[in-house]
Amino acid sequence: MSIDARKPGETFLEYRDRVVNKISPSFCGAKWYNATIWLGNGATTSCHHPPSHQIPLTDLETSYKAIHNTTYKKAVRKQMLEGIRPKECDYCWKMENLGKDVISDRTHKSVIYTDQELLDAKDKLGATEDVDLKTLEISFDAICNFACSYCNASFSTKWQKDINKNGPYQNLVSDGAGAFQHNGDHAMPYGKLNLENPYVDAFWKWWEGELQHSLRELRVTGGEPSMSRQFWKLMKWWETNQNSEIDFAINSNLGISDKIMDALIKYSHNVKSFHIYTSCEAYGTHAEYIRDGLDWRKWLKNVDRILDEGNIKSLNMMLTINSLCLFSLPEFMDEMMKIKRKHKSSSPVTSFNVLRFPSFQSVVTLPMEMRLERADALDKWLEDNYTDGSNYFMDWEKDGMVRLIDYLRNAEDGHNHTSSIETRERDFKSFYKQYDKRRGKNFLETFPMLKKWWDLIPDTNIKELETTLNGDDTKHNKYVNEVLTIAKEEGWVLEPQWANPGAQDYVESPEEINILDYIKKLK
Repeated sequence: MSIDARKPGETFLEYRDRVVNKISPSFCGAKWYNATIWLGNGATTSCHHPPSHQIPLTDLETSYKAIHNTTYKKAVRKQMLEGIRPKECDYCWKMENLGKDVISDRTHKSVIYTDQELLDAKDKLGATEDVDLKTLEISFDAICNFACSYCNASFSTKWQKDINKNGPYQNLVSDGAGAFQHNGDHAMPYGKLNLENPYVDAFWKWWEGELQHSLRELRVTGGEPSMSRQFWKLMKWWETNQNSEIDFAINSNLGISDKIMDALIKYSHNVKSFHIYTSCEAYGTHAEYIRDGLDWRKWLKNVDRILDEGNIKSLNMMLTINSLCLFSLPEFMDEMMKIKRKHKSSSPVTSFNVLRFPSFQSVVTLPMEMRLERADALDKWLEDNYTDGSNYFMDWEKDGMVRLIDYLRNAEDGHNHTSSIETRERDFKSFYKQYDKRRGKNFLETFPMLKKWWDLIPDTNIKELETTLNGDDTKHNKYVNEVLTIAKEEGWVLEPQWANPGAQDYVESPEEINILDYIKKLK
């Protein structure tokens, strides 16, 4: 049910000047109608660019809609309506500073709402009214059976087990190193069952009230959603609400057991518009090394099963392009083409998403000669496989690979604060040496083509990190206090509280057994 509010033939630039900038030169519809919410620990943001912030428990006492409509978001909305550029939205401002004709994401994140909805944000809702969401990405918890090398304990219970058992990763000093030095305690303070979690309770109150009627798009992330009780509670709702027009999507690793797969396929037939996003970016043993927990053959089988047996509108293959996947990426794409030839119009669509954090796992850490060789290999793959879409490899997929090839050949840094190349190389070696020991893997056996470079990288020995770090990103949001101080001075908000709930004890038990029992009880 997604929309494009542009008039016929209208460019994004023309749309921006006609609608978005007419409201305010700093306006963005996402601040009103879109949210990402991590219910496990009560964090939220309006889109994937600004840093997340904590949802105050005191706000929830006033309204369950505060899981989106926080005091801080309202203060930022006020800035937007007054033509002030919120500092947390600097990603878009940097883009727009390149020139008046440059389109940033605030335009793309506004055009999915009607002109009237955007005008209502200004004229009817304003800054302080609670808004019912139209698009929502939500995570119930971090339960996951994978521990991918570029992930961390904030999003995976398997990663949490690694850190709790083996301690923080040592000898890491580059940007993003802290992701591997915390145990994720902040991510699930209410345990795997989310017992007495006020954020989850608020979601269900909102869902049963207004949210099921206002939403056009809902996407559930994790962790691995299919291992979460709250996800299956949501799937059960669809059983008696099969006429719902909500576009429903989940992010699943599709590395789940046959029984959970059976349940996912069964419940998919209750949903009118069901989309699955899954991730993989390498072939065979390379994929199993990068995405710890993956069984390559099982994953392929599950992809085939969901396309054959599930009722899905689309399967979206999200490739997280990291330094290691490049060495089997053409072979992975060959496998995608096999799937496309079999399933044709229902085949998966690939997207190429370049990993920037942590930068030591980014492609920019590889020697330039390797990057150029890999770019040439992808160029050759395109030459052999692109046929103007007749083989179901579409133009936008080709464009994504072309951008990746250009990135490999030209990019110098992953992001503005990328550490030096020497630091990144040292962290690359330090991390994977420990990763091998903890996960029972062997880097050089899996990637022998990297041995010559690997041997040239010095070992790093710095002071041992004895305790885990605090991985709560909301504590590092530098914009919150400044914005709320201004709001308080203006007198429209008083004494905001930023309470962070404490952890509760819970009994560890096998996730799969728990979730299968729970699914049975839902019947």
